[in-house]
Amino acid sequence: MANFGNDTRFAGSIPDIYDSHLVPLIFEPYAADLAKRVAALHPSRVLETAAGTGVVTRAMAHALPTHVDLVATDLNQPMLDRAAAIGTARPVTWQQADAARLPFDDASFDVVVCQFGTMFFPDKTRAFSEARRVLRRGGWLLFNVWDRIEESEFANTVTAALTDLFPADPPLFMVRTPHGYFDRQMISRDIADAGFSAASRIETIAARSRAVSARVPAIAYCQGTPLRNEIDARSGASLEDATSAAVAAIARRFGTGPVDGKIQAHVVIVQR
Repeated sequence: MANFGNDTRFAGSIPDIYDSHLVPLIFEPYAADLAKRVAALHPSRVLETAAGTGVVTRAMAHALPTHVDLVATDLNQPMLDRAAAIGTARPVTWQQADAARLPFDDASFDVVVCQFGTMFFPDKTRAFSEARRVLRRGGWLLFNVWDRIEESEFANTVTAALTDLFPADPPLFMVRTPHGYFDRQMISRDIADAGFSAASRIETIAARSRAVSARVPAIAYCQGTPLRNEIDARSGASLEDATSAAVAAIARRFGTGPVDGKIQAHVVIVQR
């Protein structure tokens, strides 16, 4: 994948803006949902992959009993640094790790959970296979992925605005990666190819994304994700120009005051 390096580069100011803007905008309701599902399984040891700045980690730390061992990993150390700096309600083991090459023993976890990280894995079947390897028999893999970008209204509006701003070479990070792995049949096939014999269960959940103004989602997407790397790499308009174009597009569609847009994701559950 030619853009994989930039698509997975969360560095500089991205982790801070991601956590301050994007987490409350789109991640928190799905984090609460995943944490509730994990707690219902009564695990003794949980591994989180692609933990980012720790929104699901914090939700699980609150939802799980204190005796449950919680290990949170991410490929990007700056994201883990931000997560660790925020902290959790109880001790968590933070560890840098590649989801496709997990540094853990076979059959060492009851649950592997991943929130909106699977889309970034270059070899998804391998990552699922690694999750299966570290799961105990009867353990569970739970993850969520965004549905097609048309079902997430702010992301779609920002992408359209940047396509108008850079018509010769539009930055398509949001379409390509965060919203690029939504096909339910493909997901089920990749899980089966990874060695899971049980059928995966996929639920589609819609939620609302709200902010006090159009500028909040514009900054969240343009400056708090690797979309920023694509904008910075282009000539003809600056990052602030791109952010302003996104603000204007969101305001035209959703109003100049508080904004409210649809988001939608798939939650995938499969047993080892």
